[in-house]
Amino acid sequence: MLQPLEGSQAIAHAVALCRPQVVAAYPITPQTHIVENISKLVADGQFECEFVSVESEFSAASVVLGAAMAGSRAYTASASQGIFLMYEVLFNISGLRVPLVMTCANRAVSSPLSIWNDQQDSMSVRDAGWIQLYCADNQEAVDATVQAFRIAERCELPVMVCMDGFTLTHTLEGIDIPEQNQVDNFLPPYHFSRTLDPKNPISVGTLISPDFYSEARHSHHQALLQAQDEIIAADRDWAKVVGRESGGLLTIEGDPDAKVAILSIGSVIGTLRASLEHFAPTTPVKLIKLRSFRPFPVKALMTICQGLTDLIVLERAISPGSAGGIVGLEVLAALTKMENTPRIHNVAAGLGGRDIPLDIVPRLLNILTAENYQEFSIFDVELDRLPPEDR
Repeated sequence: MLQPLEGSQAIAHAVALCRPQVVAAYPITPQTHIVENISKLVADGQFECEFVSVESEFSAASVVLGAAMAGSRAYTASASQGIFLMYEVLFNISGLRVPLVMTCANRAVSSPLSIWNDQQDSMSVRDAGWIQLYCADNQEAVDATVQAFRIAERCELPVMVCMDGFTLTHTLEGIDIPEQNQVDNFLPPYHFSRTLDPKNPISVGTLISPDFYSEARHSHHQALLQAQDEIIAADRDWAKVVGRESGGLLTIEGDPDAKVAILSIGSVIGTLRASLEHFAPTTPVKLIKLRSFRPFPVKALMTICQGLTDLIVLERAISPGSAGGIVGLEVLAALTKMENTPRIHNVAAGLGGRDIPLDIVPRLLNILTAENYQEFSIFDVELDRLPPEDR
């Protein structure tokens, strides 16, 4: 049954259904409502867990790391500068191959200060060794949260579920919250093969010499690549329970004969769908929703891009000083292995929460016939606001 819930409230319910024994909480906009709602569920006796209010995001990450190593299912959430304050611990969690789940309520980063949405925070920690799943709407975020615990625990890798701040976290939608028995049947009790036990003491996180460091990194990298199978399986198996899929690694929709596609990630997918429906462009267009950014689905992307002449990559973060956006460069690197690589047009938009207009699709399609081809551009930048040397 659909319930009218704010995105953050729905995530709190989804987390509770997964029965984590430890939740570490530190507030930061726009993530705060998630842990606030979890604390209310605990206070109301609807969710039994050790709810730990900490003094910083560094501590939040450290608490869940210790809890998971000690044998407890663990969860936390953060955003923006909070993700950065966790930076050191994020690498420790993944390097130790500790399974836990974190929600990232995506928000722009300082400086200049912005509390509005883009995806610079999670994109900036893409190399921390976490699985990253991006959600197009709040129903996907709920389903991804449940799936994330199973993925993490089967792969022994942490999972970051990324949902756009305010756009999703503070938006009221009709959401299907699963039943407790559905989650229990899908998600077995927590088990970690290397749980710390005083009766069988082991050392973790110890110094490793150059003789073995490369092997450790290789093993971690391979585990992330192999996690693609588990991401697909978790989505498929959850669909059998609730009757809906989130798309596994990625999905494609639209005219099957289209030679042009737009690829994006996160909630802007909804805007693109609405734009296609409202404007019905004369140029046939496919829409590619990238759900798994880490591991990056190279083979799956190559398969669905067969036959394309042009691929427009629309993203919500940039890599300053590089040859393109973050997602765009990943796509370019992946598709260069194709025999007939489509021409890739990389566009950033909505940075710092700037509105993305409903006519985004026809405006993006204008790029295909522009006289001056640019591999990368910021779609909505107003150059006359800038001094001449910065244009």
